[in-house]
Amino acid sequence: MYQLKFITLAIVGIFSLISCGDKPEKKATSKPIADSVTTAIEIAHFKGQQVTGVTVTDAGRIFANFPRWRTGVNNSVIEVFENDIPKPYPSAEWNTWEIGNPVSDSTFVAVQSVVAKDSMLYVLDTRNPLFKSVIDAPRVFVFNLHNNSLRDILILTEGSYKPKSYINDLRIDTKNNMIYFTDSAQPGLVVYNLKTKESKRVLDGHFSTSSEVDFLTFHGEKQKRTVHSDGIALKNDRLYYHALTGYSLFSVPVDSLINGSETGIEKSVTKVATTGAPDGMIFDQQGNLYLANLEKDAIDYLTPKGELKTLLSGAQVKWADSFSIFNGYLYYTNSRINEVKGTINDMEFTIYKVKI
Repeated sequence: MYQLKFITLAIVGIFSLISCGDKPEKKATSKPIADSVTTAIEIAHFKGQQVTGVTVTDAGRIFANFPRWRTGVNNSVIEVFENDIPKPYPSAEWNTWEIGNPVSDSTFVAVQSVVAKDSMLYVLDTRNPLFKSVIDAPRVFVFNLHNNSLRDILILTEGSYKPKSYINDLRIDTKNNMIYFTDSAQPGLVVYNLKTKESKRVLDGHFSTSSEVDFLTFHGEKQKRTVHSDGIALKNDRLYYHALTGYSLFSVPVDSLINGSETGIEKSVTKVATTGAPDGMIFDQQGNLYLANLEKDAIDYLTPKGELKTLLSGAQVKWADSFSIFNGYLYYTNSRINEVKGTINDMEFTIYKVKI
């Protein structure tokens, strides 16, 4: 059952880290920097349904997704209304798949991310339910938001993903007609050519796409987990990416990803900064990169000058998973991954927005 409510909170936090690497673009300051008091607003909460992705269109429509990490997922994709009950998107029929059912191109199987871009909604279906294996080629369903109809299906080509891949997140490069993906289960990136509809795998097993540690620490408790390249962001013809269980932010020129050899791509990788362990990432128009600091229950941002600041921290940040920006607000989901110990029937998962 979905419920909506609005609350406010005031909270301030600080966290800073230092950038390092052979060819840093910017060095994150080592001086702690505190922001002024920031207020967050809850948009929606979902009982027993673990939300991961959120995206807001240019018109202000809000979409969210729920991965098939377990049975009992009511809907894979919904449209959220701040004053009404969310609705399955694009229809209830698209959200009817269950474990053991045949797969098709008219139902979602295991959606991990949703991204709105230029009146289109890109729905990333990992086709890897329960993390067991890929049961069909990972793909992106593209919906026309003007009439909510299916416009295209972008299927990753064989060789660009592996049997145990979990294609996690994506960024659309309209300038070069490309889409870039992270693979969080098998370290690497995938580059999809929108013109040829072919994809290739790059930085496969590279240190920059690989987990740096095999545990994270939450409130003094070590939790074993290994999650490779996860967060991804695009700015000024560079692709930024980060392992979830790691503290290094890397970038690579998109021209190298598109046209370079594997050796050339590897040589063009740059370490940007040292940060907290994040999940999703996003740039704003001013060039600030927002990313979670999962172990600190915080949302940080890296400024264009290389300063790492904290936007928000505390009880309303519970594994900030994905981000979207609209009308001066950063929208984020709380997927509470570190808190899940068994059944999630009585847990609530939320979407918030915070002024930036």
